[in-house]
Formats: sequence, C-alpha cells, structure tokens
Amino acid sequence: MGNSCVKLKKSTAEIAPCEFVKDSPPVVILYGSPVVPLTSYIRFALHHKCVSVRMVSAETPILWPDTLVLQCGSDTVSGSRETLMRYIESRFPRPPLVMSRGGDCDETTPLIVTATRLQHRSMTWHIERMVRWAEDLAARGGRGAVDPTVGSPRMEVKKFGRSYGHLLELMLEHAQMEERIVFPILERADRGLSKAANDDHARDLPIMNGIKEDIKSIVVLDSGTPAYQEALSNLFTRLKSLQEHCKEHFDEEERDLLPLMEAAELSKQQHERLLEQCWDAMQGTHSHLFRFFIEGLPPHDAMSYLGLIIKCNDKDRAATMLCPIME
Repeated sequence: MGNSCVKLKKSTAEIAPCEFVKDSPPVVILYGSPVVPLTSYIRFALHHKCVSVRMVSAETPILWPDTLVLQCGSDTVSGSRETLMRYIESRFPRPPLVMSRGGDCDETTPLIVTATRLQHRSMTWHIERMVRWAEDLAARGGRGAVDPTVGSPRMEVKKFGRSYGHLLELMLEHAQMEERIVFPILERADRGLSKAANDDHARDLPIMNGIKEDIKSIVVLDSGTPAYQEALSNLFTRLKSLQEHCKEHFDEEERDLLPLMEAAELSKQQHERLLEQCWDAMQGTHSHLFRFFIEGLPPHDAMSYLGLIIKCNDKDRAATMLCPIME
C-alpha cells in the first residue's frame, strides 16, 4: 500500500516513492482564496495527480469567499467539491483518488467510524515503517546508513527517536479519543462492550513508553559495541511485539466494536457532533503532526480523511488543519 506523497525529510529506510510520476506535468491554475479548506483539499488532490498548480488569490468581490475556479487549458470549472473532483478524476485519472461507493465511503457508515478506521491505517503504516527501520538498524549493528544524509549512527538513532515520538503522540491521542468519545457511546448502549479495548490500551502503554526509553538509552551507547548491537536487537523485538499487539487490537475494534456504532441509534446531528469532538480530542496530532499523520495514508484514504475535515462546522479550524499540509 502506497503512502501519501507529502514531502518531509526522511532517511532512505523510511519512505516509499511516488508511484505515478509524469515527465511533463500539466499546469492547472486555481483562482480563489488560498486559506479556505476547499482550496487545500483540491491542491492536495492535484499534488497526487502530479499536476503543477499555480495559485491565483482572488477574494471577493471577484469571487465568493469559498468559491474555487479551476482552469486547465481551455477548460474552466467551478462549483462544489464533488464537481471539481469529478473533473479532476476525469482529466487526470491516475492515481484514482475518489473510490466507488461502499466500504469507508458508504454514506451509512458513521463519520466517527470512518475517521477511526483511517486513523488505524495511518498508525499501522507508521508502525510498519518503524519496524522496518529498526530491523535495518539492527542488521547494520552500528554501521552507518548507505544514504549519507542520514548522518552518523548516533544521528540516525536520534532521528529514529523523533519519528517514534511522533508516532507515540499520535497513538496516545487516538486512544484518548476512543476512550472519551467512542467507548462511552457503546457503554451506554451495552455495559461492558468496550472493556477489552480499554484493557488493550492499558496493556500497551508500558510497552510504548518502554520503547521510547530504549531509544534514549541507545543514543548514549557507543555504536558498534556488543551492548549497542544487543540494544538495537531488543528494540526491534519490542517494536515487532507492539506491531503485533496493535494489529490484533485494531482488527478486534473494527470487527467487534465499530460496527455497533451503527446500532447505537444516534441521529445525524449526534454523529456530526461526535466527529467535532474527535477533532477536539486530537488537536495535537491534527496541528503540528498532521503532515506526519496524513503521510501514513494512501492517496485515496487521505482524500477521504480530508473530506471528513471539510465537514467541520468550524471552518477556521478546518483551515488550520488543512492549509499547512501544502506549505
């Protein structure tokens, strides 16, 4: 599964390449406000189509504040998000960003369920990346990476620690969101439904914090020594264990718990409020770590998640989350 091609500085052990690179990208001109959520959404879509975008700021009275006009060659398109995306998908079919109805995009699926599943996918991708990176570190046993931009072994471990710190913050906020928003709904419907999931959160927290401390210990060790090599091997083992626990936990939630949200008999307005509460609970990772989070999703899933954010009633909040990903 490919990941969103948001550009960040990474080691060669970390990231997959963009799958669809074109030699001479077409140019699209966008007319509208650069700070409204719709603009960021459409720019993100065009970025994944490997299309060159020129932004022309056009505020009222030329255009209404939330209006966006797309010009490509002799074509000029404006209208709703759906209208713009239909044109983009038709004009630039690869990679497909709007999936057919069904699955997570099914309109009957509660918004908070879709958000939770997509968060699981991002975390799963990042955990897999950290496991691969740790395995590579352990295999090299203190030797430097092939890519000189990674730096010395100690510099690489520090970068590894920063990346794991981002993942840890994402996982903790996600767990807190579920405990504050999703699980109480299920508990009110049927007491004890979420006990196993809560127990999993409590079980994995010491492992997650222990890995953070392991990384700190490795940084101060001399690279290449037996103690250093053993510490790297243990780090890989603990990360692999965490990966297995998370997969089991996410699978259980998606199989046994999340489908019950549809049976909770909540109104459309209640489901919308739950989604707003989700953004409240995850302010940290949906601000300074949002690029990191989105990177863990393949393009079509990333577009689905941005579509959820656009539904946010607080448009300033939506803009705060979306605008930085294209900076």
